[in-house]
Amino acid sequence: MTAEFTHDTVLRDEAVAALAIRPDGVYLDATFGRGGHSRAILAALDSAGRLFATDRDAQAVAVGRALAATEPRFSMHHAPFSGAAHWLGACELSGRVDGALFDLGVSSPQIDEAARGFSFQQDGPLDMRMDQTTGETAADWLARAEEVEIADVLYHLGEEKFSRRIARLIVQTRTERPIRRTGDLVRLITEASPRIDPRKHSATRSFQAIRLHINRELDEITQALRDVLDVLAVGGRLVVISFHSLEDRIVKNFMRDESTPDRDFFGQPTGVVRLKRLGGAVRAGADEVARNPRSRSAIMRVAEKLA
Repeated sequence: MTAEFTHDTVLRDEAVAALAIRPDGVYLDATFGRGGHSRAILAALDSAGRLFATDRDAQAVAVGRALAATEPRFSMHHAPFSGAAHWLGACELSGRVDGALFDLGVSSPQIDEAARGFSFQQDGPLDMRMDQTTGETAADWLARAEEVEIADVLYHLGEEKFSRRIARLIVQTRTERPIRRTGDLVRLITEASPRIDPRKHSATRSFQAIRLHINRELDEITQALRDVLDVLAVGGRLVVISFHSLEDRIVKNFMRDESTPDRDFFGQPTGVVRLKRLGGAVRAGADEVARNPRSRSAIMRVAEKLA
């Protein structure tokens, strides 16, 4: 039986305020998780309002479907958020969504459940899939990937300075015994790391990199941001919460590019500017960080659709 885990919703009040919710509006929670943001959005809607949510984690979807069974204004979909624009379009909602919220990364229940394989702090199966019903596990990928591929993933997605040493030891070890558990991988990473950072566990960067690769998270973000503009109404808000620099860089660059006009040879603006950035990066306050240390790295960015 799956244990129950708590989840502190990061920047809940700030995200809902940034959506500037109309009581009768239509909204998308693209990363339902355990529903903290969704419940806050529903509390701001009247009987005419609608909220659509998506998640590719089956446990999150089960929570969402339980909510949908008692809440007629709410619909839950089991899908990656990169597909949200497609099924919202199928519901004839293209250009009609008043706000979309993305809370990126891994949730507290996913980290805290050892069987999911996301955590380097407890031993469990080396899985790391957001959707455990499909795709390749981290253990399967590490068992077949070439050394150079593993090193590149660790370096580019985890900014791991010892990526080549770690990849080499992984490939050497798997010829002798399978690497099937998080504890096995942590020991290899620690052994391959010649220097210990007292501020960060040696496995932090590698676990982040492998998770991002297995779930194609950066590709998902890029596609989802591009497509969500087609479903947002003019004046609709886009709110994105990121938890590390790779995610935030994609979001920041996307909002910058879509809010900056192209210019011709003479410096005259050309094309259509689709977004207006609203304010700068928003971070969790001291009280929230004290209550939930994982919120320390959260960065929220907000934009409004112009055309």
